[in-house]
Amino acid sequence: MSRVAKKPIMLPKGVDLQVDGRQVSVKGPKGALNLLLHRSVELVQDGDTYVIRENPEVPNHKAMSGTMRSLINNMVIGTSQGFERKLQLVGVGYRAQAQGKVLNLALGFSHPVNFAVPEDIEIETPSQTEIIIKGTDKQQVGQVAAKIRGLRPPEPYKGKGVRYADEAVVLKEAKKK
Repeated sequence: MSRVAKKPIMLPKGVDLQVDGRQVSVKGPKGALNLLLHRSVELVQDGDTYVIRENPEVPNHKAMSGTMRSLINNMVIGTSQGFERKLQLVGVGYRAQAQGKVLNLALGFSHPVNFAVPEDIEIETPSQTEIIIKGTDKQQVGQVAAKIRGLRPPEPYKGKGVRYADEAVVLKEAKKK
């Protein structure tokens, strides 16, 4: 069993975890999430915590124990606190504006880019060059951030483009004559 899978899953106040066969449901103040457990593991209640148990009859049973524990723990954190990713726009004329379920972006193209925001995701633009993506599902928040960044990734010579707030872009030196 992996070191990650050995750690118990603690439930904060206000979070409810239900196990129905292989279906795991987590409800909290921020929302509800569901997950289908892999057949090589099962979730067992141990007092006020939950523990992942492996099924040794399934081949490669150790491989999924840590992954399932992390996914369930991320569901617990997401429904209690939520996740967020921050993006920055770097470049002259690069702007972002959230309007309902659409994010309007000016990224140096000849046309504006309209990004449709998926369900369960909130996007805020505190300034024209900052984007904050919030949600309960860690994977979905990261995927939306990656899609927005993929519209105009930072280029290596001037660093213009969409980047994560904590991303360090290493700039290349310009060609010399």
